[in-house]
Amino acid sequence: MRLPVNHALPFAALILLAGCSTGGSDRPMPVSVAPVNGPAADYPVVVGDPFTIGDTTWTPTDQMNYDAVGYAGVAGNGAVGFTAAHKTLPLPSYAEVTSLDTGKTILVRVERRGPMVNDTLMELSRDAAAALGMTPGQRGAVRLRRTNPPETDRALLRQHELAPERMATPEALLMVLRRKLADQSPLLTPSSMPTGTGSQTTQMDSRPSPALPTPAQPLKATSPVKPAPEVNAEPKAAPVAKGHHVVQVAAFSISASATTVARKLNGFVADCGGFSCVRMGPFANRAQAAAALEKARAAGYSDARIQRAD
Repeated sequence: MRLPVNHALPFAALILLAGCSTGGSDRPMPVSVAPVNGPAADYPVVVGDPFTIGDTTWTPTDQMNYDAVGYAGVAGNGAVGFTAAHKTLPLPSYAEVTSLDTGKTILVRVERRGPMVNDTLMELSRDAAAALGMTPGQRGAVRLRRTNPPETDRALLRQHELAPERMATPEALLMVLRRKLADQSPLLTPSSMPTGTGSQTTQMDSRPSPALPTPAQPLKATSPVKPAPEVNAEPKAAPVAKGHHVVQVAAFSISASATTVARKLNGFVADCGGFSCVRMGPFANRAQAAAALEKARAAGYSDARIQRAD
């Protein structure tokens, strides 16, 4: 005798097994996504739009050969790993930072915009600052040079680990970099940019300025001879009133060089902590000083800036 066959049972069994395999839930199974690693982890690269700090406009650019000296500050607790902030370098990018005090050089990953003050070149995370011997609240003189490190070093920095230390900068090059920091502004136009401070300026160049040549003895002649003008005399300026402006052109360790430049630009020479600074002015307001600033830059002094007398 043939028994009746219920064709609905196989379908019910399939439904029951499917429910057991998913725990009775209709949610989709999770999909594992591999973390981004390798060169792809450094993309997208963001350059960004120009921005203004005070009266200075900064324009981010993808400059591969960026190389500058200036002062580095230390970031707060929010910056982790061996990272840095910079106003114009792409985010992210990589750079070597050298302490101008010791010559020690480390690699950092530039991840943030900043610092939002005009007189500081860059800002280091606490770990990066400690690797250079800096402490929180301290500003250090540094060289910042953009570089293209191997992927092994990039991976370490992305994992907040220190990349192998770079070759230390020799003292002869450090002396050149210190003088560059003293003789010119590493930034564009911030009026509060120092040209060198205290003992650091003294260490940069402790040589005395050469004595000015003495005037030659007048020739004996039967006709009167007019005395020659004192070409070596430093051009002096009237006292600068508070609130007025001057154009800081450049600083020189040799006073005769400063005198020559001051005469060409119709400026004057002032003492700047052991250096001879060439300045133009004074001007009653910043608008009047702007024309002199353009004249100085057209003469080749691209780091000239406007300063206010306070």
